[in-house]
Order: sequence, then C-alpha cells, then structure tokens
Amino acid sequence: MGGKKRKLQNAPAKLGGRPKKLSQHKPEPSKPANGPAKGKKKVQQHRPEKPTIPFEPHHRILLIGEGDLSFAASIIEHHGCANVTATVLEKDAAELLGKYPHVQDNAAVIRGEKRKPKEEQGDGHDGDSKNQAGDETQGGKDGGGDDKKDEATSNDEDDHDHDDFSNDEYDYHYKPRLPKRILTPNSRLLYNIDATKLPASVTRIPYDRIIFNFPHVGGKSTDVNRQVRHNQSLLVAFFERALPALSPGGAIVITVFEGEPYTLWNVRDLARHAGLHVERSYLFQAAAYPGYRHARTLGAVRNAKGEVTSGAWRGEDRAARSYVFKRKEDIVPEGKKRRRGDDSSDEGEN
Repeated sequence: MGGKKRKLQNAPAKLGGRPKKLSQHKPEPSKPANGPAKGKKKVQQHRPEKPTIPFEPHHRILLIGEGDLSFAASIIEHHGCANVTATVLEKDAAELLGKYPHVQDNAAVIRGEKRKPKEEQGDGHDGDSKNQAGDETQGGKDGGGDDKKDEATSNDEDDHDHDDFSNDEYDYHYKPRLPKRILTPNSRLLYNIDATKLPASVTRIPYDRIIFNFPHVGGKSTDVNRQVRHNQSLLVAFFERALPALSPGGAIVITVFEGEPYTLWNVRDLARHAGLHVERSYLFQAAAYPGYRHARTLGAVRNAKGEVTSGAWRGEDRAARSYVFKRKEDIVPEGKKRRRGDDSSDEGEN
C-alpha cells in the first residue's frame, strides 16, 4: 500500500489528465464567492465616509423657501441647531398647510414643541389654520416668480424619469451627533417671505449661514430656455438681497440637482456677479438629515381625487450638489488647511 501511495504522489509529474482536473477544481468555488464580494466593495468605495454638514449647532441660520419645513425641523431636532429662522413663501399657515398637509408637525419642532404621536396627528387638517405662537407673517408677495410664476417652468420638478442622477448609492444610515451642550432654543418661522425681496426685518440680523435648498420659481412650462432665465433671475435677486445679511466669515449655501437643466443655470457665475466666490462644493446627502423630504414648489403630489400620494415624488433620492459661497476675503487661500471629509469638486470658477 505504501508503494502505491508514492506512485500516486509522483503521478502528476508524469500524467497530464489528473492535475488539470485538480487545477480546474480549485478556482471554481472561489469564483462565485469572489464575484458578489467584489461588486459590494466597489459600491462601498464610492460612498463618502461622512456627509458634509455646512453649519455648526451654534450658528445663526436663515433658511429660505423651506417648503414643508422638514429640513428646518431636522437640523433643529437632530443637529442641535438652536438659532434657526425658517422662511416660507406661503402667506400664512393655512396656505402652507394646503400645500403640505403634514407640515404642522415640523412647524411644532421650530416652535420648540414636542412632536405629536402619530395616532394624534390625524390627516394634517385638524389643527388651527391660523398662525400659531412663534410664527410671523412678513412682507413679500411672490416667490421670485412674480407674474411669471405660472408660465415659468417646472418640467424638471414633475419629471420623475431621472434614473441617471440617482442618489441611491449615498442613501445609507447616518446618525448626526447632537452637541454636548444643549443650546437655548431661539428659532422662528416666518410666512410670506419672497427670496428676491427679503424684508429689512430679516436682513438686519447677521447670519452665519443662509441656506436656499433647491430654489425654483415653480409653474409649468416645457420651454427650457424660459425656465433657465426665470430661475437665474430668482438667484440673482436672492444673492443681492442676502449678501447684506451675511455675517463676516459667513456663507450662503445653494443646493440644486445635478444634470440639466440645473447646470445651465450657471450658479457659480451668478454668485460671482453678486460678489461671492465658491469656497467648495459637495454632494448633498439627504440621509444626513433624518426626517427630511424634498418638497416640490407646487406642493404635495395628489391623485385625481385630491388625495396626497405617498412615494410619487422623492426628490431626495436624486443626486444633488451644494455650493458654499463666501465673500472673496473670507475664503481660505488654496494650500491652507481644509476640513477633512470634504468630497468637494472645486473645478475652479470658470
């Protein structure tokens, strides 16, 4: 038996059949195992380790065109921001509620109240439609669209076929850290605020951050050129009005979807003409703001019966980019220390 074993051990050197079978067998189990694993690693490499948050809890923050107030509620509740002024175009609480049926819960967070349990929230229409404590109505009529609002475009807002710009790969669980020291709440909600005509009552206060997420004039049109012009006009007027309200070293943050027609707005150039320069840009990640939902300028999507349809519009799943603008003298020169975690793509200012 021992002699036979030695012959078999030496056999591969003389025989071609068996070693080929053995060598073919070895990699076979590893192929299916390596296939999916490589695929998973590829996706993980593209995910930023930590989202870029453009503000600190102690900052005085002005939010423009807040829609359903979900962003404002998130940064107060989950990021510990205590000095937030959230503004909406709608003239009062009743109009805001008509567009965004579940806005009351977010408004309560801004007022410093606790969220109601879901079973007590009802359909969003059972509350008092009048302005509640802490909410103020200010001047300013239109949302930057003026009479053009109805004819200005929003084919980009109503078009749901944007798979090319999906933000799904960045939709991972992220839990913001609250500050160790809880700051005294000093937030407020202002109605009837036009981004192009910010009233003195708003601009006389210096803000560390002025944030305008997904600016859009609303309305419907298939004319892309008209859409671009109207949205450019909105941003130009906004920059001019917001700049005096910016504190020394402060920043204006604009977030827009990636791809056309948004790239045609040339946001960088519009800001430069107003005296602002790009400090950096980064991918906007909705997952960094628990509870945040992208709100359409036109309001919640409804079916033929007028009922709000859930899942019909999920703008937060689309890839978007935030641009941080500062006065030229406030920008740290290139080569000096920049904060880690910035997935910025500062292509220059063209």
